[in-house]
Amino acid sequence: MLISLLRQYLKPYRGAIAAVMALQLIATLASLKLPSLNADIIDKGVVVGDTHYILRIGVVMLSISLLQVLAAVGAVYFGARTAMRAGRDMRQGVFSHVQTYSAREVGQIGAPSLITRTTNDVQQVQMVVLMTFTIMIMAPIMLVGGLIMALQQDVGLTALLVVIVPVLVVCVGLILLRMIHAFRSMQKRIDAINGVMREQITGIRVIRAFVREDYEGERFGRANGDLYSVSLRAGRLMALMFPTVMLVINLATLAVMWFGGHSIDAGDMQVGSLTAFLSYLMFILMAIMMSTMIFMMVPRAAVAAERLTEVLHLQSSVVPPAQAVPLAARRGVLTFDNVEMRYPGAEGPVLSDISFTAEPGGITAIIGSTGAGKTTLVNLIPRLFDATGGTVSIDGVDVRHVALQDLWSMIGLVPQKPYLFSGTIASNVRYGKSDATDDEVWTALEAAQAADFVRELPEGLESPISQGGTNVSGGQRQRLAIARALIGRPPVLLFDDSFSALDYATDRALREALVPVVRESTMIVVAQRVATIRHAQQIIVLDAGRVVGRGTHDELLATNETYQEIVYSQLSAEEATA
Repeated sequence: MLISLLRQYLKPYRGAIAAVMALQLIATLASLKLPSLNADIIDKGVVVGDTHYILRIGVVMLSISLLQVLAAVGAVYFGARTAMRAGRDMRQGVFSHVQTYSAREVGQIGAPSLITRTTNDVQQVQMVVLMTFTIMIMAPIMLVGGLIMALQQDVGLTALLVVIVPVLVVCVGLILLRMIHAFRSMQKRIDAINGVMREQITGIRVIRAFVREDYEGERFGRANGDLYSVSLRAGRLMALMFPTVMLVINLATLAVMWFGGHSIDAGDMQVGSLTAFLSYLMFILMAIMMSTMIFMMVPRAAVAAERLTEVLHLQSSVVPPAQAVPLAARRGVLTFDNVEMRYPGAEGPVLSDISFTAEPGGITAIIGSTGAGKTTLVNLIPRLFDATGGTVSIDGVDVRHVALQDLWSMIGLVPQKPYLFSGTIASNVRYGKSDATDDEVWTALEAAQAADFVRELPEGLESPISQGGTNVSGGQRQRLAIARALIGRPPVLLFDDSFSALDYATDRALREALVPVVRESTMIVVAQRVATIRHAQQIIVLDAGRVVGRGTHDELLATNETYQEIVYSQLSAEEATA
């Protein structure tokens, strides 16, 4: 997964990667040349007292050192730049792909996990790319070059590497195998703690209202403790890595000094050669140690890559049509024809045999008990979900055959939980029409019964709105969301229980203000409150996902038992027939 992901996102930067490899090659070869020159200075200059030779070789070493520094700086610059760009592209790729998801896919992975994958997981992969460009490319060059140069100094001592290197590789490999499982568990624990935090921050008012701070603190403590225990286990393995590597390196140095000392004493080796060999031994073992640093990060990055690949490979159940059918009329006539909706893994359908038509110039109301399928029905129109049976049509065209942008441009949606974005009142209302003038914004606010409270604010349209609209009341948030849907005058307006936070007077005033709008639009209103929908031209009564009644208020009140139960639970007999 990691290799395929990197291949995809590093492909545009092949030129920069080639430059990094060339510069790392120059820097590493320069580093490998320095110990042999140092050996020559010791054996041919210091031992015989040739100052001119020492100065001449010293100048050469200084020049090579300068070249090595410049190449290393260039390699780090291009490597870091490429790694950061790849990370940026990954985040953009994940974000863009998630935007194509329907509500089904978002719920399948979960919002906290998607946040973790877009941030923390991308960072893990990005860091591995950075370390690869700055260290990993250099390590094999240093390892092979160090072996060649060590052989030139003394073949016998080089035989020690046949024992040292396998021992080091085995020790590191055993630790890494255990780290993979720990890092996979760690990413899942991060998902869990993000989910708990997100839930607690969103529901802080409920927590305080029911005095559940202690319980939520314990809940967060458990999630935090789970992450701590897994992180501690991974940390212990990481802490074991470096002492193990250093132990092998120190034992190898001791062995070289022991056998090299005997060779010098026997006259088979020069002091400079032993010094150079020790340097090359350190190069070889440092190359393995640097590779170890990368391998410590690779397991976690591999897990992150798996999670990112899962997001990128998960295709939306709502797919754009291969050949879109244009909507010539753009009137907004909605038709449900034997529609069925079944969630994956569910025992039965949420909606069954739904058939009705909603036309411009009137209100079609949807009412029913909790869990009857009202919101699901509304969500089928803008294709937040796709029907698993039957067809949902707009102006005679199956919505699955309409280009998504064309479909969405015809619909103004006020969801069950209205959401406002951080910004201003004007920017939130203009979400429905980006080029709307101030006059159009005020017109939409007037129709939504929001103009009065906006005028009372010191900054008017430029009054700030916090994320989610938490700095305004629930009723104000609903009215601003309604204004956002109205401003573009779309042919279809969907109100999913959008009047529940309004008092009766505001509800009535809003419905009266909407009359001019519905003359040109098809309006679908989902409501629990009978007073909101009693004047609708068509009322659809849902029960357990099926249509059990259709007609006007008076017709249903006279003939439909389910509707009667709903009405009389809210109104007296006199009020219901008034």
